[in-house]
Amino acid sequence: MEVRDKLTILADAAKYDASCASSGAKGTRPGSQIGSTEGMGICHSYTPDGRCVSLLKILLTNYCIYDCQYCVNRISSDTPRARFTVDEVVSLTMEFYKRNYIEGLFLSSGIIQNSDYTMEQLIEVARRLRTDQHFGGYIHLKTIPNASQGLIEQAGAWADRLSVNIELPTESDLVQLAPEKKKPQIVDTMSGIREKIDETKEEQKSGFKPPRFAPAGQSTQMIVGATPTPDLEILKTASELYAGQRLRRVYYSAYSPIPHADARLPGQSPPLVREHRLYQADWLMRFYGFDASEIVAESDSNLSLEMDPKLAWAIANRHFFPVDVNRASREELLRIPGIGVRSVDRILKIRKFQSLRSADLRKLRVAWKRTKWFVETADHNPGLASLDKLDLGERAKPPTTQLLLFDASTSAISGEV
Repeated sequence: MEVRDKLTILADAAKYDASCASSGAKGTRPGSQIGSTEGMGICHSYTPDGRCVSLLKILLTNYCIYDCQYCVNRISSDTPRARFTVDEVVSLTMEFYKRNYIEGLFLSSGIIQNSDYTMEQLIEVARRLRTDQHFGGYIHLKTIPNASQGLIEQAGAWADRLSVNIELPTESDLVQLAPEKKKPQIVDTMSGIREKIDETKEEQKSGFKPPRFAPAGQSTQMIVGATPTPDLEILKTASELYAGQRLRRVYYSAYSPIPHADARLPGQSPPLVREHRLYQADWLMRFYGFDASEIVAESDSNLSLEMDPKLAWAIANRHFFPVDVNRASREELLRIPGIGVRSVDRILKIRKFQSLRSADLRKLRVAWKRTKWFVETADHNPGLASLDKLDLGERAKPPTTQLLLFDASTSAISGEV
């Protein structure tokens, strides 16, 4: 089979993996002659649903010995199959990079023979890029669960980021749709990566210069909507992984229907807004001090699709408000809808010198249309009069509009989700 034909099959097969963002990589590898993970070396592009497309994202092979029902590459699928050689992946990466098509490599694989053999093939690609081609660009390797710790340490030595897919939100989901994959094995693999990352950081703190090991940390991906598991359970699993494995990111990937799918799987994808709400809730857990169990306010344990999780929490917990922006703690300020992390930090600095009025908050570019119902300021805020009104949810909810790519610039300035 020609390389072009393999690329067609294996790049398409990799599109279901969302965990390919390269954020977090710092520093160029010593001795590198081409590629960089710094500054202009990585230029991300995103599809409208947020997926990164600036990396060469491929599978080494889509042959697989497992039969995960939600996966198009399962052994029982009749999808076209292909397998790259190590030389072919190395050559493609270098050629695409030199043509400025990509800024790095995201490499995953179906499992062939066994976990260790598959992991060895992935490692060899990264090793060849680093040592033979002196490639200093970003490399993200998908780690195969149950691979030996020695292989994981080799992978981390060559890659910037490692990731192990948790696959589905709960162990019962795995038993139902992917019985060959065991959550304890997946978590053990994550633990092995975490321990090595911790060990490397400890040595660095002690003044030593240990070999690099996955400097961009580890991440995971969770498929959403393949089972009826509600958002609350999804967020609890994510929260456990952040706390226990110190992951950089949990990626939520809406289930995509596949040809000849198992009858237990839904016939259509969940709405993308559900994926979006999960990312917003994830942000609240990581940066705003929210717990998974308090974010989900709906009786069915799912996030509201109509309004963002922070506003939904505020509507359900009006006894917490109003919050006085001139006296409240940082933790209290972070709970106000429409005010992001950066705005909170600015408020804390400014109020040392002056009391904040409504106009001051608007100058800080907080989302005043959502904030005004919940805050006390130094001047009269008429929005507070509606705090106990039954229709506050409808009033505070932003109108439904088509989002544009450049809308993200507002969030970037304010830090508000």
